[in-house]
Amino acid sequence: MVRATRATRATRAGGTGSAADFLPERHTLPALRRAAAGCRGCHLWKVGTQTVFGEGTRTATVMFVGEQPGDQEDRAGHPFVGPSGRLLDGALERAGLDRGDAYVTNAVKHFKWVPDGTGKRRIHKTPNASEVRACHPWLDEEIAVVKPRVIVALGATAAKAVFGPQTRVTTQRGKPLRTPLAEAGFATVHPSAVLRTPGELRAEAEQAFVDDLKKVARYLARHTE
Repeated sequence: MVRATRATRATRAGGTGSAADFLPERHTLPALRRAAAGCRGCHLWKVGTQTVFGEGTRTATVMFVGEQPGDQEDRAGHPFVGPSGRLLDGALERAGLDRGDAYVTNAVKHFKWVPDGTGKRRIHKTPNASEVRACHPWLDEEIAVVKPRVIVALGATAAKAVFGPQTRVTTQRGKPLRTPLAEAGFATVHPSAVLRTPGELRAEAEQAFVDDLKKVARYLARHTE
């Protein structure tokens, strides 16, 4: 009853609490997904089209955490189905990892955007620290249910959300990180950063991303139970 009351207050205020106010009694992925669809933990529920919850097998060995859904993910309601998702799929295949054995999600479950000058396109806007904190209970529960052996943070926002504000992708990418959340953590760039790389440097950036994922694959191979 207390949880429902707090959630009602947050809803009336336009989203001033956190996702913790909307967590269900049963902490299973289906229950969490249903509850997240009605989350009003921050104002971003008014900005995005819908909640984009994580997807994948509950017994996933690896969990990939991005920043937030993009334009196509927001419209489709599924994570990593746009250009970044296609690049991720290709990189996983090249690295010897199977997305079918993974769980993919984001630190923030709603698409934060601003209109471009013409009003025809929605431009990604990085979520701020308070928005990441408000959404964090969903990610905490996903990790607790899936119990991945390895968590891979894609991009700076995800890396700081998962591994702490001291994490620096530029200096720590591809290196095993100690974390109480899993056997090991890894940080690398977000696929969208690869897509934004100028044409002549794109292949090099993509190969570096694949190389980071190969390190994840090698870690798993060396530490097979």
